[in-house]
Amino acid sequence: MVTVTNKAGYEKKYDFAELSVAEPMQRSLARAFAVRSRKWNNLKTARNNWSRLVLFTEFLSKLDSPPEDLTGLTVAMLQSWRDENIGTNNGKAKLGVIRKLLQQDARLTVGPVAEELARRIPRSTPSKQSYGEAERDRVVLTAQRQFRSAWLRIGENTRLLNRWRAGDVTEGSREWRIGKILDQLARTGDVPRTRYPSGQYGVKNYALLGGRAPEKTWGRLFLIPAELTALAVLLTDRFGWNLSQYDRMPVPTTAPSAGEKTSVTYQVQIEKHRAGQGSWFSTENVTDSGADSRGRLITQAREATAHGRALAHHLKPGMDLLMVARAYQPEKVHTDLDRPAQVWPVTFGVSDKMSKTWARNNKLGGAPFQRSRRTTVTHEGRPLQHTQGTHESVYVLPDKNVQRASRGVFTEGAQEAWELAQATVFGGKVTDKPDPEHQETATADCEDEESSPWPTPAGGCGADFLLCLACPCAHVHPGHHPRLAHLHQQILSLRSVLDDHTFRERWNDHLLRLEDLSSDKKVGPVAWKAALARVSDTDRTIVQLLMKEDFAP
Repeated sequence: MVTVTNKAGYEKKYDFAELSVAEPMQRSLARAFAVRSRKWNNLKTARNNWSRLVLFTEFLSKLDSPPEDLTGLTVAMLQSWRDENIGTNNGKAKLGVIRKLLQQDARLTVGPVAEELARRIPRSTPSKQSYGEAERDRVVLTAQRQFRSAWLRIGENTRLLNRWRAGDVTEGSREWRIGKILDQLARTGDVPRTRYPSGQYGVKNYALLGGRAPEKTWGRLFLIPAELTALAVLLTDRFGWNLSQYDRMPVPTTAPSAGEKTSVTYQVQIEKHRAGQGSWFSTENVTDSGADSRGRLITQAREATAHGRALAHHLKPGMDLLMVARAYQPEKVHTDLDRPAQVWPVTFGVSDKMSKTWARNNKLGGAPFQRSRRTTVTHEGRPLQHTQGTHESVYVLPDKNVQRASRGVFTEGAQEAWELAQATVFGGKVTDKPDPEHQETATADCEDEESSPWPTPAGGCGADFLLCLACPCAHVHPGHHPRLAHLHQQILSLRSVLDDHTFRERWNDHLLRLEDLSSDKKVGPVAWKAALARVSDTDRTIVQLLMKEDFAP
């Protein structure tokens, strides 16, 4: 039996006697599971690991000769398990979970089985892509309309409540009677109700309030769950936060402003569930300096949730979470132990179910949070609550919108390189002496091959050595003159043996660059002719290789 405890103190027990393998195997897996669970901070991770472990033991139990213990595992068994799962994202996830569990056993750290476990598992292909511009606009505008309507409604009723409490409303008037209802609503979370003979309760003053809908009754001071979801959608679009961030997000605090009166800076605590113990939290500073600033949404979120937070703190002192809404009904059993339990009538955070329901009711397809987060991260162009490696490999490179947007950049770069290659002038610099920091090539010295207009996928320069003469990184000094003058002479000699089309296609641009280099504005005809008297055997050999196109870079 293994007990896993999340950071909120809730426990979940896993009985390894239920697994369909022999008892020694059950005990070994229980020990490995217990070791792994020390790094987990939520029960969802434990549940995912357990479900995949169950599938692995079912696989083992169906073998012709199931192993009695982990020492009975063979390379063939693990290869069969790998072949069964390697083709899907879910299968790759299973392989990764089981590998990490098995590697906790010291008996599997060396030998052929250990080598098989160490085999690379291909990265999963992201199932979610970022939004296109039109898709994102539709999601954001839907959320803005819904949340802004709620924020205005709560603000209007809050001002009336404050006036009523201050005695600034004429007693007995319609506003005064609504103010009295609002006072009860703020203190209890509900408007006055009457009990019908059937035993059900109904809104007592629905005619005065304008109806029985939540927006006309208890929603006057509280967000309804769909409106809280809309707020979370806007926060994710703005800041790229995970959906799970909203379950336990403390109320942002205000930082000292050094005399600043027109803006306020909030300190927002960000929870990173996968960062590991000791690195779960970070802080972001967000400033509200006006209607279009990033922090204005934080200000509105605090205002829209103020009554819900006050009621939650009254019902459960110390409760100070930002994302609160008024629940429709009490939860019968608190099953998702990684999320805060409801403090009736207040509920906290945004669940997966709320996200899917919101998207379905607004005809937006699937839940928006993963795609919104991916969209924000790729638009920002930098990591948000994750590492640079994750940013590039998970968010940027696999994203189809990023790929499409990059085509223009690559096309422009290729066009620029092509135009540079087609230029019929020497593209580098003429110098008086060599620079020891430069790298020698067959035709010139290279200042920086990493800055080449013709890079290779692995880095460095992919151009042949004749194309060096078109590159801005090339440097030619007197030591190069004999070889280049000899090359010039050899290319000229090809005119008499090649047809015009072949010569123009292969050699004409190189000839024109050499003639430009030998002109008065660069080396000069006198120095160029004199250099022919200094041609060495090495120069002749290199030029011969260049002419045969055997000299690859």
